[in-house]
Parts: sequence; structure tokens; C-alpha cells
Amino acid sequence: MLNFIINYIENTPQKMISYADYIQQALYHSEYGYYIKDAEKIGPGGDFITTSNVSDIYGRTISKWFHQMAGKYKLPFQVCEIGGGNGRFAKAFLDEWNLNADEKIHYYIFETSPYHRKLQQEQIVFSEHIRQIDSWNEIAPFCGMIFSNELFDALPVHVVEKANDQLHEIMVAVKDGKLTEQAVPLANRDISLYLEESGLSLSNGQRIEIPLQMEQMIKSISAALDKGFVLTADYGYTDEEWQEPMRRDGSLRGYYRHSLINNVLEHPGEMDITSHIHFDSLIRMGEKEGLDFHFKMRQDEFLLSAGILQELEDHYDPNPFSAVSKRNRAIRSLIMPSGMSAAFHLVLQAKKIAQK
Repeated sequence: MLNFIINYIENTPQKMISYADYIQQALYHSEYGYYIKDAEKIGPGGDFITTSNVSDIYGRTISKWFHQMAGKYKLPFQVCEIGGGNGRFAKAFLDEWNLNADEKIHYYIFETSPYHRKLQQEQIVFSEHIRQIDSWNEIAPFCGMIFSNELFDALPVHVVEKANDQLHEIMVAVKDGKLTEQAVPLANRDISLYLEESGLSLSNGQRIEIPLQMEQMIKSISAALDKGFVLTADYGYTDEEWQEPMRRDGSLRGYYRHSLINNVLEHPGEMDITSHIHFDSLIRMGEKEGLDFHFKMRQDEFLLSAGILQELEDHYDPNPFSAVSKRNRAIRSLIMPSGMSAAFHLVLQAKKIAQK
């Protein structure tokens, strides 16, 4: 894909593109994009791991939580998962639902990646009420829950940096046949407006990602949702946390064969690219689009409040490879303060639902 990106840049009038444009091509190009290509991405043979792939207990716990919430607020038993990955979350959710719920569930996976669609079809038995969609038009107006896990962190972002008391946008250019950065005075009005509305102020030498596509995603979610919840699981920072000195280099990173890569211009099309999301802006944009903020909780705290401890097996099994031992280890890894859940938060937003 490197040659494609180089040609793409050199054919632009400015001979440079924004980081958002670069990430869009590297991740989502219809032929060369990382998420589109037919190659393993999640798990030991891929480049990264997600909490929903640690164990089925994650999907099962959220399944039980939604069943309770839908009953409490008299919502239809309908779920739309955006970006279902390899389908393991959906399978766990549905397995738990079929085991313990009497009501029929309608479950939709909004998936645009042909590769992930194929993986999901290997995991899940699809039917009239459990299916894949590629447009909100297929289910809108939607009532129920819209769920995503590590969706917003994979959206393309712009990069800005302050130097000599002036804001610059960091662009991607070509030098000596290699991809390189080039700083230009900030001219993108949407970025300036975002900084104004968020109240973020950069210090000299500080760099930060600007998630303009996040607002478009929230707009489309809210437009599709008539009544119900939006549950977002992801990692990120509040505006206050973004101002801390340790964040001054931003959060844009790559994951390549389970190794953290600081320079995301390496391995285009072969590497996952991610950035921490702006939680305060997610909430603010949601409120602007009619999504009321209910709570933001650390993932381990959410799972504990949702009753994950009830899944721990009481009896001791000396075999560390038994199903019981593996399940118990998975639960502990999801709730221990030092585990991967500590880095994640769940944000609950809602439309036409009063908090009880």
C-alpha cells in the first residue's frame, strides 16, 4: 500500500494530506485498507486484543444488563452493534440471551468490512431477526440499544501541534520516497471551532488529535435512534486529562503484531491505527444531538455493577486449563484494577428516557 499512498499524496495539489485522510486510506481503503483486507487482526495471530475477546463473559454480562434495562424502561428487545469485529461479542451476547431470556431478541450488526462480515457468519447463525446491515436505513427509526466497543478510537483524526505560540496542523507528505510529517499553519476552520467548543488549550510543544469524524458518527447514531440507549465502550481522556504533561505528545499509535508503534506512518495498510477518544466531547456532541448523558464508568466498575461477580465459580479446580479455571481467570482480568478493563470506560447516553 505504500506506493499507493505515495502516489495518492503526490497527486494532490498541495503534495500533502491531513492525518485524517492518511488514516482513512490506511484503514478503510476499499482494496488496501487494514480493516478491509482479508487478514486476521484480533487475537494472538493478529495485531491487538479487545476485552470482548478475552472471554465470552464480557458479552454475556452486557446481555444480562441490557435485558434488565430494557425491562425497566419498557424498551423493545433490540440491539444494534456497530463494527462487530470477529463476532465474538455478538455470539456471547446472543448465547446468554437464548439461555436465560424468554423474549425474542432482534440483533443487528452494522458492519462494512467484508472480512469481518465473513468471520461473523462463521460465529453466528443469522436469521430474519439476527442479521448484518450496512446502512442505518435498514433499521431506522430504531428503538433499543446501540452498542459499540472500540469504535471511536479507530476513526480518522486530524493532528495539531502548537509551536512558537501558533497552532499548526501536522500533514503527511513525501520526502525521498518515504512518508514524513509537515507542519502548516492551522487553516481548517472545523478544527478551530472544535478547539473553541471543547475549551482545550494547547501549550507550546503540545500535540493532540482532533476527532472531527466523531461528531458525524454521533449525528448518524442519534438520527437513527428514536428511543433507547447508546452504550459506548472505549478508552480515552477527559479534557482535564488531555492537559496533563504526560499527554503532550498526543495518543496516536499503531499496533503491529502486538507491538506498539509510535510512528503511524510505518506499515500503512498492515497496521492498526488508534487514538484515545475525547470523552467530554463525545458527551457534549451527544447532548447537542439529543442524546442525554446518563453516566461514564470505568469498565471494571461497570462490570461489577452489572453483576459479573455472580459468574465466578465457587469451587476450586486444580486444573489451570479447565473451563472453570479459564473462566475465573478471565473474570478476574476484567475486574482487577491492574487489568485491561482499567483503561476502558463505558459511556451511557439515551434518548427519550428519563433517569430513574
